[in-house]
Amino acid sequence: MDVPLTIGVLGGMGPAATIDFMTKVLRHSQAGAAREQDNVRLIVDSNPALPDRNAAIAGTGPSPGPGLAAMARGLEAAGAQLLVMPCNAAHAFADAVLEATSLPFLHLVDETVSVVANDYRSARRIGVLAVNGAAQARLYERALQAKELLPVVPDQPARAAFMEAIWQIKAGDLAAGRAGVIGTANRLIEAGAEVIIAGCTEVPLVIGADDLAVPLIDSTDVLARRAVAFARSVI
Repeated sequence: MDVPLTIGVLGGMGPAATIDFMTKVLRHSQAGAAREQDNVRLIVDSNPALPDRNAAIAGTGPSPGPGLAAMARGLEAAGAQLLVMPCNAAHAFADAVLEATSLPFLHLVDETVSVVANDYRSARRIGVLAVNGAAQARLYERALQAKELLPVVPDQPARAAFMEAIWQIKAGDLAAGRAGVIGTANRLIEAGAEVIIAGCTEVPLVIGADDLAVPLIDSTDVLARRAVAFARSVI
């Protein structure tokens, strides 16, 4: 009997975001499953010991690239047939994953921007909630501009407040983190953003679509939905 591809998850960046991704994979998988055995298989390497992506991109810390490559090879050896990485900033080191294995790899940033371009065709100004590393690497800025969309990003004070909120979420203080994330998102809306991308996988842990005056694109959910669809495309 044909079965979906096994999804290998390069996770732990951070751990709660990886669990959120797994939960969303299950939700999308159950939508097409008649029984428990029809759900997609996940092999997860949740490795919070990887070097900080923000410091690595800023040039003040070691690269997580070698660790990501080792994780990719380990997932392939364990039976993974498709790789995903539910951390936006880590995609600055996606080449390390691509070079470590020949498995297909779903690029979180590209998949998210494709959803924005396809589902919100009238929107031109796209707000990006992303950590310092992702912003410094211009991950979303370049992907949006390639689609002729205008990124709307926080100014320095708003970005500092957003980073503080992300560290609070990672430490488990969701209430404080939520307030900081919503505040930054509203600053982007005031600056003209017509859609907001949750370009950090900690963001969906504290806010949802009903919290903002414009559509919120959950990059974690986009990746989970695409991963399930890709895994099942072989059946």
